[in-house]
Amino acid sequence: MPRKPRFFLPDIPSHIVQRGHSREPVFFEDRDYRAYLHWLSEAAVRYECAIHAYVLMTNHIHILATPKDKQGISRMMQYAGRRYVPYINYTYGTSGSIWEGRYKASLIHDEQYLLTCMRYIELNPVRANMTKSPGQYRWSSYRANTQGREDKLLTPHSLYLKLGKATGSRLQAYRDLFKAHIDDEDLKEIRAAWQTGTPLGNEYFKKKIEQKLKTKVGQARRGRPKRALTP
Repeated sequence: MPRKPRFFLPDIPSHIVQRGHSREPVFFEDRDYRAYLHWLSEAAVRYECAIHAYVLMTNHIHILATPKDKQGISRMMQYAGRRYVPYINYTYGTSGSIWEGRYKASLIHDEQYLLTCMRYIELNPVRANMTKSPGQYRWSSYRANTQGREDKLLTPHSLYLKLGKATGSRLQAYRDLFKAHIDDEDLKEIRAAWQTGTPLGNEYFKKKIEQKLKTKVGQARRGRPKRALTP
């Protein structure tokens, strides 16, 4: 069966997920996380991809990014991967790819899902029982987005900036979003979207994407119509 194509569009956020081969670790020491973030940062600048949120887990990564053109995300991921994989093989005396096939990605309807997707990404360490709170985990965008810590990798999305005119009020407003759990239905929608490459949004958003791509993008799963979210 042919692989389902990945869809990217200029100025439309995408949720990117890449797992280690057979779910084996891809990060072993602090220097590994730093190395990957360094190359990812270089790639984001080079290919004009604005990264809004990320988390580097032991055996997989999540990135939320908005590209300037259709090729930006693919080139960004290739750039980082072509430097990080040889680095791991050289450092630990291994060979071959460390990733489980191609990365997966889904287009995100920003007005409906962007802030929820950011929370989904930054809460990964908590769902994995690695930490009790996302602020305890070092390798994510949470501290920058909630505490204002400097992170040159990040470019705030306009919806995040609208949370507050002043930096302090914006950080507090984003922190407040974490007081509520992400709805189970929303979790299922987000997971189904990136696993299948289906755009994450309402029917209007999906039809708009199909018009721009001039192709059908399919559905992640059957179910009731998605209700509007109020982050």
